[in-house]
Amino acid sequence: MTDARSTELEFLTGVIDRAKVAGADEADAVLVDSTSLSVSQRLGKREDLERSESGDFGLRVMIGGRQAMVSSSDRSDSAVSELVERVVAMARVAPKDPHCGLADPAWLCTNPPGLDLADDKEASAETLYARAAAAEDAARAVPGITNSEGAQANWGRSTVALATSGGFTGSYSGTRLGVAASVIAGEGSGMEGDYEYVSVRHGGDLEDPAAIGKRAGERAVKSLNPQKVGTAQVPVVYEPRVANGLLRSLAGAISGAAVARSTSFLKDKLNEKIFNDGISVIDDPLRKRGLSSRPFDGEGVTTRKMAIVEDGVLKTWILDRSTGHQLDMPSTGHASRGTSSPPSPSSSNFYLEAGNQTPAQLMADIKIGFYVTSLMGMGVNPVTGDYSRGASGFWIENGEITFPVSELTIASNLKDMFLHLTPADDLEFRFGTDSPMLRIDGMTVAGA
Repeated sequence: MTDARSTELEFLTGVIDRAKVAGADEADAVLVDSTSLSVSQRLGKREDLERSESGDFGLRVMIGGRQAMVSSSDRSDSAVSELVERVVAMARVAPKDPHCGLADPAWLCTNPPGLDLADDKEASAETLYARAAAAEDAARAVPGITNSEGAQANWGRSTVALATSGGFTGSYSGTRLGVAASVIAGEGSGMEGDYEYVSVRHGGDLEDPAAIGKRAGERAVKSLNPQKVGTAQVPVVYEPRVANGLLRSLAGAISGAAVARSTSFLKDKLNEKIFNDGISVIDDPLRKRGLSSRPFDGEGVTTRKMAIVEDGVLKTWILDRSTGHQLDMPSTGHASRGTSSPPSPSSSNFYLEAGNQTPAQLMADIKIGFYVTSLMGMGVNPVTGDYSRGASGFWIENGEITFPVSELTIASNLKDMFLHLTPADDLEFRFGTDSPMLRIDGMTVAGA
């Protein structure tokens, strides 16, 4: 542990000690320091250069089954004294919460693993500008590209430190680097736009920005001259970039908060089959260099790789200490938090395991179908599972992707969609929530 992180933990334990002296039964404190640098260019000219640095900490106290939380960026002695006084007073008059409290000491992480989340080298503004330029130049060089919405490159570093009155202290740092490009093809009313982006933990893992930009340009050009199709019930194939949205809906539905409130369409499905045989969904916070990796959760609880769905069967909820207490279950190590709010459950590196068919094999027997590359709207009902989204992409005929289509609506219910889902073998870890290409039979596609 670096001296800087030791100083942060000493600060947090000192804040907790003050809260205990002021009357708190239990307390925890979290600190987040972050630095970011981002640049952009458009049509070959540099535009924005932004750098930000922030440092915030939050203190949560519990008194007699009541809790309150405050946050501040001022770490001076006088400011901390005032903050402690305020939060203790707030907790004394807060409504009772029978589920608040610190994590069980037996759950706490005592030996955090090394996950290689931080790149020691900070990217300079010139390096970022060069990446943005390479991405946009390559995108604009694709025949058919007529305009650009710009390219961006960014670098960021953050450190998270956590201490509790239960004896836990821990911290970790992570970096993130990214490149994105967005361009337009065609003219007038026939214009179509698309984008591409990549985000990684280490600069050495970053793909050539020119390749990223080229894909953005090629995607936009392929979307030109979309046709309209009629309403039909056909197989729908999701490209990986949009397929992960289905996993985000799953993660929300199995969050302990939704289950405890009975606002999830899966609230009665624990230990029941919700996917086809052979389908597994994994949450792995310990993935090396993972975009959503963490050595411990927001309450200091040990994190571990878990099969959320195994052979089609839903095996667990995603729980923090509070939602686990409500459901009479232990935390699963999924607490997430900022500096201004109490912990809540969320997934980490969440993914659906690859299948055993190539994308071509997955589509080979589709006489007519729809290949989705873009989704619009928020048409998912988390209570019922009803699903209706605006979509565009490509029509499939006789197993082949043919012409672009747009202004479609795809509809079904997530319960049925999960049960009729088949994955391809092209899983890549790119977004933190990841999926291979997915085929779902029997969906309704509504067109012109």
